[in-house]
Amino acid sequence: MTHAAVTAPAPLTNLRVLDLATLFAGPLAATMLGDFGAEVIKVEHPRRPDPSRGHGPSKDGIGLWWKLLGRNKRTMTLNLSTSGGRETLLRLAATTDVIIENFRPGTLEKWDLGWEELSAVNPRLVLARVTGFGQFGPYAHRPGFGTLAEAMSGFAAITGEPDAPPTLPPFGLADSIAGLATAYAVMTALAARDRTGRGQVVDMAIIEPILTVLGPQPLWYDQLGHVQPRMGNRTQNNAPRNTYRTADGTWVAVSTSAQSIAERVMRLVGRPDLTTEPWFATGADRARHSDVLDEAVGAWIARHTRDEVIDAFEKAQAAVAPIQDVRDVMADPQYAALDTITTVDDPELGPLRMQNILFRLTDTPGGIRWAGRPHGADTDTVLTELGLTAAEITTLRSEGAL
Repeated sequence: MTHAAVTAPAPLTNLRVLDLATLFAGPLAATMLGDFGAEVIKVEHPRRPDPSRGHGPSKDGIGLWWKLLGRNKRTMTLNLSTSGGRETLLRLAATTDVIIENFRPGTLEKWDLGWEELSAVNPRLVLARVTGFGQFGPYAHRPGFGTLAEAMSGFAAITGEPDAPPTLPPFGLADSIAGLATAYAVMTALAARDRTGRGQVVDMAIIEPILTVLGPQPLWYDQLGHVQPRMGNRTQNNAPRNTYRTADGTWVAVSTSAQSIAERVMRLVGRPDLTTEPWFATGADRARHSDVLDEAVGAWIARHTRDEVIDAFEKAQAAVAPIQDVRDVMADPQYAALDTITTVDDPELGPLRMQNILFRLTDTPGGIRWAGRPHGADTDTVLTELGLTAAEITTLRSEGAL
């Protein structure tokens, strides 16, 4: 399915967002808003574009990550540290609903572009400030990246094999979670604005959302002194739960979060006797006997090909999934049915296959209108719409503001 322009009214149409952020949480939040119709204007430094343009593989000198992260955004350049850049941003802010930024705390204030100045020109503005550690506290002025959040939150401590080092994810996990949380926070602030008529500041610390998705670990520690250990693919909550190698050399994952599923799996693999053990009655007790259960499930799976395993589990109504790499994802029939990987026509690179929008709405759908655009491609258009003359734009460019 190739995407043409979205014709149905999107839910965030008429919402204007200025994306001043870089790498990756703030820009991802702006992408989520743009996917559902918001007019997003990506503001980049004239000589230092968003580093995501150069992250990862490129084609014909064009960064592919940016094509995803920059989709549905118009692009312009603006040097906020210049007087012309400051005045132009204030003019933009006057007609903007949301600004997303990720400068270190105090940077906007240094440029006289803090909340006091921005809210003065637009009391309805929502300013989302995305930083590693938040706007205050002993770490607030440290450089903050998602990797540090993955380390500090407890994620790395519980990830990996028991006798191996803590493991960091090979992608921007904490940034991505924070990006989604920021989009939610922005919509919450806009909902409040509908009642009060006033905007407000969103203070998003990247170290916090990942801690939320780690679940009740702080509560366990507070009440029981329990510290979750590294357990590899296993869990303390249920078993069998692991990855298993098939006869044809591929891997599958099995989950038995429900008691009925656990019983079906053991019957399927020829060990119904284990379901009568007293310890089989709860997930936590089963987890304490993971060695026995893994041996039974793993031995059965090792005698069958991946397709045989998937087919048998499906017939038994037991939970299994193949361990897929990106090649498998691109060919997966369920993802194809959902159009999860969709095609976007791009004037620079032609058809691009990328992740579709995050969810489907029946009445007011979002959509991908275009992939990431070149650095500063819409600067003159945006400024002209703002009311600047050609002469004023030329002056700003000559002053280094654009």
